[in-house]
Amino acid sequence: MATDPRMPPKLRQSLRFCVAADGTRIAIASIGSGPPLVRAAHWLSHVEHDLHSPVWQPWLRELARDRQYIRYDQRGCGLSDATVTDFSLDAWVGDLEAVVDSLGLRRFPLVGMSQGGAVAIAYAVRHPDKVSHLVLPGAYARGALQRATSAAQRLEAETLVNLIRLGWGRDNAAFRQVFTNQFIPGGTAAQHQWWNELERLTASPENAARTLDAFHRVDVTEMARRLQVPTLVLHARGDARVPFDEGVRLAALIPGARFVPLDSDNHVLLDSEPAWSVFLAELRGFLGRAESDAAEALTPAEREVLRLVAIGLDNRAIAQQLGKSEKTVRNQVSSIFDKLGVRTRAEAIVHVRDRGS
Repeated sequence: MATDPRMPPKLRQSLRFCVAADGTRIAIASIGSGPPLVRAAHWLSHVEHDLHSPVWQPWLRELARDRQYIRYDQRGCGLSDATVTDFSLDAWVGDLEAVVDSLGLRRFPLVGMSQGGAVAIAYAVRHPDKVSHLVLPGAYARGALQRATSAAQRLEAETLVNLIRLGWGRDNAAFRQVFTNQFIPGGTAAQHQWWNELERLTASPENAARTLDAFHRVDVTEMARRLQVPTLVLHARGDARVPFDEGVRLAALIPGARFVPLDSDNHVLLDSEPAWSVFLAELRGFLGRAESDAAEALTPAEREVLRLVAIGLDNRAIAQQLGKSEKTVRNQVSSIFDKLGVRTRAEAIVHVRDRGS
């Protein structure tokens, strides 16, 4: 694992790699400490380049506040393997599985933004024991070709893919600016310039085109209906990348989902707009309820074991104090870790200290 020394402490990140089932190398970055918060990969990312982004820095800073925020580059993007043959939903879910397994994560909230929403939904259906809560900003169940109802809409989707093939790698940013205007129309000149550069750096024209084409064909409608995870869906009213109606439709598909409309035209929220503070308040409230739910799930016996863990006793000492076998205590500690979404005794102690569980 390597640590990037250039960032101030709050944004200093750790980098590591894992290998998916088909041998594809996936780059993983984590920032902050505390209970894990995982972001499913989406189309445009570069875990190293994003650290210096005038668009993504506020996201990294706020989502890593009191948490270990974990994100990774999608196959074919950023620091992950560029030579890829399989661009499919199954492959993307497999990449997320590899990330979670390599980090030894037990249970965690999962963020699925934009195209990453479909990946997050599919993962949560496949692994309901792993995902405690689901957050879906700017996400959708149906890709552009799946939701198209006219020849013009299908032509638009296909044209965007061909624009990538033609102009993604050119020094002139005119072709890439089309996509930038969809993602952050309200951005500053500096933010637009950075986003244009991200598009060029994150993937080759062919990888970007194949990725977008595959996302256009995704449909997780039936999976969304099967979700049994507390879910928060947020969507910008003027989103030019994913229509607002698709966010409404997604929230209606998911049993019990909470829907929050955001007054913005940006697909990726900017920290200079009022919708940003609304998003953060909703996110923190939702994740705070997730932590309360986890603590309430502990049995009285587990609470007592956790209290003794928090004062530094090992399993043998806890067993002696409570008159239990060491194996019973070991099993209870494992159950506590699962419910709290922590991996180590140190993280459990921090959880008790910060949240009084």
